Amino acid sequence: MAPANRREFVQSCAAAMAWTTSQRGFLTADEASPTSGEEFASYQERRRKKLWSLLGDLPWQHPPAPPTLLKTEKHEGYTLERLVLDLNGVEPVPALLLIPDKRQSPAPGLLYMHWHAGMYGLGKEQLLKGVDVQPAYAPVCVEKGLVTLAIDSWCFGERKHQGGGKTREEDAFKLMLWNGQVLFGMMLFDEFRALEYLANRPEVNPQRLGVVGMSMGATKAWWLAALDPRVHLCLDICCLTDYEELIKTQSLSEHGIYYYVPSLLKNFQTADINELIVPRPRISVNGRHDPLTPALGVEKIRNHLLPLYRQYGKEADCRIALFDSAHVELPEMRKLILEWMDRFLIPTAVSPATSSKAQA
Repeated sequence: MAPANRREFVQSCAAAMAWTTSQRGFLTADEASPTSGEEFASYQERRRKKLWSLLGDLPWQHPPAPPTLLKTEKHEGYTLERLVLDLNGVEPVPALLLIPDKRQSPAPGLLYMHWHAGMYGLGKEQLLKGVDVQPAYAPVCVEKGLVTLAIDSWCFGERKHQGGGKTREEDAFKLMLWNGQVLFGMMLFDEFRALEYLANRPEVNPQRLGVVGMSMGATKAWWLAALDPRVHLCLDICCLTDYEELIKTQSLSEHGIYYYVPSLLKNFQTADINELIVPRPRISVNGRHDPLTPALGVEKIRNHLLPLYRQYGKEADCRIALFDSAHVELPEMRKLILEWMDRFLIPTAVSPATSSKAQA
C-alpha cells in the first residue's frame, strides 16, 4: 500500500534505509579494517584514496595561477589581505588572509571555514564578524599569532552571484551532478587548494597547519583533515554527525543539499572517515540537543576513535565532547578549542608577543 501522505512517505523511506544499512553492516570486513599484515597508515592511505574517489570529477589537472591581491587593510594588531585565488579553474575564489603583527617566524597557519545556516551572503566574512551563536575568531587568531586564511565556499559570499541563495545552491548541485561532479567535493577541493596556498605563504610554518569551522565549516574541517595528512590539528564545532543516527532520527532535512555525497554509505560511515585523522590531534565539541548531530551518534564516533588513538597514538590527543546545548558554540566549547590551539598548534619556545612583524 502506498504511503498516505508525505510524512508517512518520509518515515517509510527512513525505515527502509535503516533496514538496508543494518543488513549490509555498511562495510565489508576488508573495508572496515586493515587487511592481514597491512599497517594502519597504509590502510588509511588506501581508504583516503577511496574517499577522494567518491567526490566526483575534481580539477586536479588545473595548475593554480598566482593570487591577485585586491587590497591590504591595516587593523589594530593585524594586517588583512583581500585576495582572489585561482583554485579550481572554473571560477575565482575570494579570500581573506589575516596576518597578526605579533607572531612567530614562521607562524602557525589556520584555515577557517565558514558555516552555512542559509546565510549565503556572509561567507568568509564570518571570520571577522562572527554570528549570534559563535563570536568572531579573528581576535583569537590575532592574540595567538595565527596566520589565518578564509575563502568563500561555492555559492556563498562573493560567490553567491545574481539570484543566489538556496535555489542557486541547488542548481549548482544538480548541474555538477550532471557533469560527474559533486558539490561537496568541489567545496573540499577548494579548501584543499586553499590549505596548499596557506602552507606556501612565507609567513607560515607548513608543519603547523590547523583547520577550524562550525556547522558546515566543521564538517569540512574533519573531512579535510581525513583527506589531507598535512592538517596537523582538527578543530570542529557542532557538526560531528553520525549518518546512521541522522537517518534513524529522520533528520536528513537538517543539513543542506551540499552535505550529500553519492554512494557514501556504501563505503563509509562518519567514524570511518574520522579514523583517517588518527593519530593527529583532534577536538570536536557538539551540542547534546543539536538536531544536526544526534548525541548517540557522537558517542558512537567517540567510542570508535578513542581505542584507535590509544593503539596508534595518544588517547589524550583526541577529545570528542558533548554539552547540554543546541547548535551554538558555548564559552566552554571555545575554551576547549583555545586549549587545543595552545597545546598543538602554537610552539611554546617563543611566544607571539616576542616576535616582530619585521621577522616575516
